[in-house]
Amino acid sequence: MSNQTIPILINLFAAVIGAFGQYCYKLGAVRLKEVPIYSNWQLLLGMGLFIIVMVLMIVAFRFGGRLSIVYPMYATTFIWGTLIGIFLDNEGWSMPQLAGIGLVVLGVSVVAIWGQKV
Repeated sequence: MSNQTIPILINLFAAVIGAFGQYCYKLGAVRLKEVPIYSNWQLLLGMGLFIIVMVLMIVAFRFGGRLSIVYPMYATTFIWGTLIGIFLDNEGWSMPQLAGIGLVVLGVSVVAIWGQKV
């Protein structure tokens, strides 16, 4: 295992949590007209999840994560967000979306595999 593997895995986990945070923001935004911000549990949960994301990023950097390798892993948030939209919100999807996800996976993989050799 390379010295960047643990920080990469931590940031991938943070990306999943961040995508769920965005989903909570979406749910909370719909309720803003009916519920004040301070009692909108979806918005509060989203904020809490983003605090967890920031803590996880700090932990990844404490484990020796390099910014140029570890932070791009957070780009997988786009993948998780799309999957959450499709499976939890029943949003439609298209081939260009799948192609974009494939490009994100390719880019993140290139950074994770070959970026460590620099």
